Amino acid sequence: MTAPGLLSRPLAVWRRRPRPFAWVKRFLPRTLFGRSLLIITTPVVLAQVIATFVFYDRHWETMTNRLAFAVAGEIAMIVEELHEDRSEEERASTMARAAGAVDLFVSWLPGETLPPDRQKVRGILKKTLGRALDERVRRPWRIDSTVAHEWIEIRIQMDEGVLSVMSPERRLFSFTSYLFIMWMIGSSVVLFAIAIVFMRNQIRPIRRLAVVADAFGKGRDAPGFKPEGALEVRQAAAAFLLMRERIQRMISQRTEMLAGVSHDLRTPLTRMKLELAMLPDLPEVAELRQDVADMETMIEGYLAFARGEGAEAPQPVDIARLLEAVAANARREGATVTLELPAEAAGEDEGKDGGEDGEAGGIILPIRPNAFKRCLANLVGNARRYGSHVWIGLRRDATAVEIVIDDDGPGIPPDRREEVFRPFTRLEPSRNVETGGVGLGMTIARDVARRHGGDVVLGDSPHGGLRAIVRLPV
Repeated sequence: MTAPGLLSRPLAVWRRRPRPFAWVKRFLPRTLFGRSLLIITTPVVLAQVIATFVFYDRHWETMTNRLAFAVAGEIAMIVEELHEDRSEEERASTMARAAGAVDLFVSWLPGETLPPDRQKVRGILKKTLGRALDERVRRPWRIDSTVAHEWIEIRIQMDEGVLSVMSPERRLFSFTSYLFIMWMIGSSVVLFAIAIVFMRNQIRPIRRLAVVADAFGKGRDAPGFKPEGALEVRQAAAAFLLMRERIQRMISQRTEMLAGVSHDLRTPLTRMKLELAMLPDLPEVAELRQDVADMETMIEGYLAFARGEGAEAPQPVDIARLLEAVAANARREGATVTLELPAEAAGEDEGKDGGEDGEAGGIILPIRPNAFKRCLANLVGNARRYGSHVWIGLRRDATAVEIVIDDDGPGIPPDRREEVFRPFTRLEPSRNVETGGVGLGMTIARDVARRHGGDVVLGDSPHGGLRAIVRLPV
């Protein structure tokens, strides 16, 4: 059972809980493919490292010790034999027998001496051999591995000279170590390649599902998508397809229902208009006619909000040309509009005043043109209603396209900017439809932008009024 009050804690309390290993996430892969591959390969690599350590600690070191002590024992035996020999003939006979019996080439250097200081050896092989010579021979020694390829010279200080012993490296070193290392590395590479192939095949359906979900969020269709991959991925894909079908059916039902409401409401309104047209021109009749006209305007606004994008299909649209059409419509309605397009979107003959004679192109996005044009028209109409001049700009970065609409009106206080996006909300205090609208223009604009995967945000205009930014993902 959950402890009392545990579920009532605010979310910020849980976010402030310390996480001692949070810094590790900065070094982990960010993609599912990378993390899955890390989960698979980490145990394999650890197993290989542990096996290699155990091999070196047990097999390689043990074998090297045994081989080194065997060679040191043979050298100690030769030293003892030479110590008992008194003549040159006896020494030559002893060295000949040693060369034939123990696979060592022994030579006698009479009168020579080794340096008095102890040699500092480096490397595991030399250290092991030096330790064996100290324990078995117990005389001053020197080890040189540079005299010949795959040979090691061992010099032992005797009473009347120096004993030089040439030993092949195979007597002191086991080359199976290299084979073991090569096998470990080769098997790791093969397993790693197999893991990459299998993980790519498992991640591909998840990526496709993410692409289709992103396209659906931007109002685009993905007709060729079907569930595939592992059972859990197929379940997630099937749930997404069912959710998409339900959302589309809900939107269709809403549109059909409001189309019926439109037909039912327009019929009595039309009948009322005809009856009012046959009445004399009295002040009361004029007020009724105005009320009927306001009701008709409000119903059209409600239907436009509920209808949304309807059945319009997305298609590639030149955003610059669409802005030119919106600016031209606003000018025909008496607005003063300045259209500013970037160099990659505006034609050579088009100036910053937004002339319609230039060739525009370069920023093309898949959108629903009529719906998006209605979104921009609502924003421009709102700017024209409260300001005397409207500026329309277009800019693009690596991830999004932004359409900026500025005016020189009174603006909106920052704490009330989100209110204008609520349905049927008007900041204009009067209830006059002609001055304040029905409170759906900004709502429709944001609804259309979000159906395209973008958004509409408000800010301060450098011209003193309100700035509306329509942001669409590329």
